[in-house]
Formats: sequence, structure tokens, C-alpha cells
Amino acid sequence: MAVIDFFIRYLQRCGDLSPDDLARLRDIPTTSARYEAGETIVQAGCGHTRSGLLLRGMAARQHLLPGRETQRVVTALHVPGEFMDLLNFVLNELEYSVVSVGPSEVEFIDHVHLAEITESHPHLTRLLWMSTALDGAIHRRWLVAANALRSSAQLAHLLCEIYTRLSRAAAARDMRLTLPLLQRELADVLGYSSIHINRAVRDLRDRGLVTWTGTEIHILDWAGLCRLARFDPVYLELERRRR
Repeated sequence: MAVIDFFIRYLQRCGDLSPDDLARLRDIPTTSARYEAGETIVQAGCGHTRSGLLLRGMAARQHLLPGRETQRVVTALHVPGEFMDLLNFVLNELEYSVVSVGPSEVEFIDHVHLAEITESHPHLTRLLWMSTALDGAIHRRWLVAANALRSSAQLAHLLCEIYTRLSRAAAARDMRLTLPLLQRELADVLGYSSIHINRAVRDLRDRGLVTWTGTEIHILDWAGLCRLARFDPVYLELERRRR
């Protein structure tokens, strides 16, 4: 039940929930599962009958390049409070997998309950799809950052975004965050080699913007990091609307 309350807080950033909405959400049965680093949470393909809400940890949306099945491209990172695969409720087939980044915990909701919500709770349905709109906005900004920024600036943008999303989920505070990604995994996210990522991390340290030890990051100069990244969090804002 805690995970539903967690998601309720997420939805309330989008708009008000009526007593009927709250009762329906809290009545949804869920099943939970834990995953270790590198384990597949959602497999690419068809036949999915449930969608997963990330409760703890981090997850990555991964694509395999055709003809190079050992090479991965990461097109999204998910933080607590987010659905990782809500699209599989309406798509026949997913072209990507979702993989656990470090240890994670996921709560799954059967599609039969999502279908009932779309049929009888139109306002709640709109709020659910706001989460997919946010996912799309993040993906578009990643494309912009990949084309407009280079190396350490692009890494700085990722740090600014992830810290903002984690802090809103109460999973990061005081300018400290855990990023359970190896440098080769960061390379998959940003499209650089591990050598370039190593240089970018060193550059952020040398500028006095962050300390970075293993998976633990302390942002020393938030304004400076945002300035380097040209970071504007407006794309992460979910407009709150009245019924």
C-alpha cells in the first residue's frame, strides 16, 4: 500500500484527486519484486500484462543496436515514483527493455486495473498520462542536450536533471545523490566512450563543481553546475490543474 501512497503524491503534483480517485487508487492490488544490478525488469517484446512503478533504486531503458546485440543505448533513466513502462499498456510490443541500475524495488499493476481506470475515471486517466508526457519531455531534452552540449557540459546537465528528479521524490537532499552507474554505463547514456566520461568527471571535479566517489556525488556549486549545463528545469514541471 505504501507504493500507492507514493504514486498518489506524484499524481498530486499534476492535479487534484477527488475522494473517489483516492479510493480507487488505494484499492488497486499490486505485486512487488526486487532486482539486483543488471537484472531485466521488463523484457523487450510483446505479451505484457502489467506495468511497473519504481519504488526504490534506479532503472534504465535500454535498446540493443541491430546487428550489434552486445552494444546498448540507454534512452531513459527512471527514478522512484515513476512508471517505467506505462506505454506497454497501449502498445502491442515494446522495442526496449528496462534494466535495474543497482538494487531496485518495483511494484507491478495489472493492466486490467489500468483499463478499468481509463473507462470509469477520466480525470485520473489524464493524470496518469501526464507521467508519459513528462517522460517524453525528458527524452526530447536529452536529444537537445546531446546536440547542443559536449562532454562535461552534457554530464553536468544529466546530474542537474537527476538530482532535481530524485529530490522531488525525496530520494536525494542537501545536494547529495547516489548515481549507481559505472563509467561505461554513463557512456551508454551520454553516447561517449568511457575515456571521455572519465575526462568529463575529472573536469567537473577540477572546476570545483562536484566531488564524486564511487556512486556518491556531492554537488558543491549548484549554480555553477547549472550554468555549465545551461540547465532550466521548466521541462520537468508538471502543470498543476484544477478539475
